[in-house]
Amino acid sequence: MLDSAKLNQLTSRFNSLQNQMAANPDPETYVALASECSGLQDVVEKIEELREAEKALKGLDELLADKTTDREMREMAEMEYPDIEEQIEKMSSQIKLLLLPKDKADDKSAVLEIRAGTGGSEAALFAGDLFRMYERYAVEKGWKVEILSASDGDVGGYKEIIAAINGKSVFAKLKFESGVHRVQRVPETEGGGRVHTSAATVAVLPEAEDIDIEIRNEDLRIDTMRASGAGGQHVNTTDSAVRITHLPTNIVVTSSEKSQHQNRANAMKALRAKLYDMERQRADKERADSRKGQVGSGDRSERIRTYNFPQGRISDHRINLTLYKLDRIINGEGLDEIIDALITDHQATLLAADEA
Repeated sequence: MLDSAKLNQLTSRFNSLQNQMAANPDPETYVALASECSGLQDVVEKIEELREAEKALKGLDELLADKTTDREMREMAEMEYPDIEEQIEKMSSQIKLLLLPKDKADDKSAVLEIRAGTGGSEAALFAGDLFRMYERYAVEKGWKVEILSASDGDVGGYKEIIAAINGKSVFAKLKFESGVHRVQRVPETEGGGRVHTSAATVAVLPEAEDIDIEIRNEDLRIDTMRASGAGGQHVNTTDSAVRITHLPTNIVVTSSEKSQHQNRANAMKALRAKLYDMERQRADKERADSRKGQVGSGDRSERIRTYNFPQGRISDHRINLTLYKLDRIINGEGLDEIIDALITDHQATLLAADEA
């Protein structure tokens, strides 16, 4: 049941913000007012639609209660009544979702980390498959993918790859991808046709801005080293790779592109994201006794999804969802079906907790 007084407060606040913006405040104040106003706009518009529907339903109640209403009008009112009731129920549910606590990081870009796990070369190939899946999905969404660092597998794929994915609400879409992804398939090198099981770990971190995390120069140790790779004149003559160690946490990040300046920028971006994620994890633990039962808890030790190639099946174990469209999903198509189901399940969990 929606709290009518709370809805009235939101509408009043929205109107007050608009009045303050119309009074031509200084630019800094205007930006703050506009930001809050924008955050309230969707829910206030939905509240106004709900009020209109409730008003229409009340009108029908009065019409049906009036003994002088003729039969034709009464029949029309009785036919219209369930449709408006359904609209009210739908709008109420939408408002409940809009009122759920917002993850402040949802609007951010993200840093994607994929590491080969158990399974040797096959795990590295699978890590490569996962990266291409997310890369194609990002292109479909209009996001930009920038590889920050990569360590190639012995026969292809990646032992580790870290990439920045820039765009609107990247983290909101990808945050439930963090965890252990398992693959079951027959490796190309397997002559006997036996199915092997391998794994890769995915971590999705909200990209931190300078205002999110303060990093002091004295807390950093920056080392330059010869870039590793397949060889070549540049690799042999230039110490361009950068390794940054954050001394208070002992977090180490590296980047080994051609430009030492770009390597430092890439490594700092990855470090800032890791520290921001660490701070989020700490705050989350303080807010809840346990997050293990929650979707997207960040517990990366648990297997979250299995990709079974012989059966063309993909299963997300957190929500017991199984789809027989593995080829489409691994190509970056149809991934929304899994992601949207995870988001819906997470929202249902939050709603249940809010109503308890």
